[in-house]
Amino acid sequence: MRTMRSAERSQVAEPSVAGAPRRRRTRPRDDRRAAWIFLVPALAGFVIFYGYPTVRGFWYSLTDYNLLTAPAYVGGDNYAQLVRDPQFWHSIAVTAYYVLINIGSQLLLALLLAALMHRLTRSVVLRAMLLLPWLVPNVTVALVWIWLLDAELGFVNHVLRALGLGTIGFFMSPDWAMPTIAMVNTWAYTGYTALLLYAGMLQIPPHLYESAAIDGAGELRMFRSITLPMLRPVLALVLVVSLIGSFQIFDTVAVADRGGGGAGSAVRVIYYFIYQQAFQYFHMGYASAAALMLAFVLGVLTVVQMRLLRASRSDLA
Repeated sequence: MRTMRSAERSQVAEPSVAGAPRRRRTRPRDDRRAAWIFLVPALAGFVIFYGYPTVRGFWYSLTDYNLLTAPAYVGGDNYAQLVRDPQFWHSIAVTAYYVLINIGSQLLLALLLAALMHRLTRSVVLRAMLLLPWLVPNVTVALVWIWLLDAELGFVNHVLRALGLGTIGFFMSPDWAMPTIAMVNTWAYTGYTALLLYAGMLQIPPHLYESAAIDGAGELRMFRSITLPMLRPVLALVLVVSLIGSFQIFDTVAVADRGGGGAGSAVRVIYYFIYQQAFQYFHMGYASAAALMLAFVLGVLTVVQMRLLRASRSDLA
């Protein structure tokens, strides 16, 4: 009797396959529409402030335009004139000289500061102090250093005279002007670069240093064999950003050249050359062609750096 009742209950409890409710198939959530909604403001800003000026600048580079008359189409004459212009190539050479000094000194000092912070101290106060020069506007930095390095009233030359070393015209001498400007910008940007490298060092697993210390490796050996190889993607980023930023040097040169400097063509970097052609001589088409040539050169150098440093691959993966 009990067996019959349990069988009936099982028949009632178990629903038939035909009468079972169908489960709705869940489709994967499509977030593309929401993503495009969030991307629209950034894309609109890029088109308005970068895309449109680039297209218009390319059009001006094919014209003879002086802001007073309508642009006259001249084709590739501006580019052909640029190739034959010795001042343009001189400004490229001066900029390359500045880039070598600035990136070389800035990268070495930033690596040293980042390694010291990583291995010795991780003070927040120290990191904030390193970032302060980067927060000061470049024009203010240039004015302060012009006053400090002034040949007559500057504190640095006062110390040099007290030591019997004579006076140096830092911003007036063609030999000293560009290294001085590179030093000023190295002072301003080394702290920021050091923090970028320090952030990359924090991603390196600590057990690598512990294993190397057990094997008897010193700090220099660990820096050369562990820190530098693991830091390659961050180094690639820092080098690319520093290269582009160094080629765009303008404000420090403009302030130094007008604030008592007399180095002339020794500090005429490519951005200063473009500025003079556009707003002093009103050769807007010629200046646009020079700007596009600079953008092309920077693009090629960026691709070469990324390939040589293998920035897309990380040893931390």
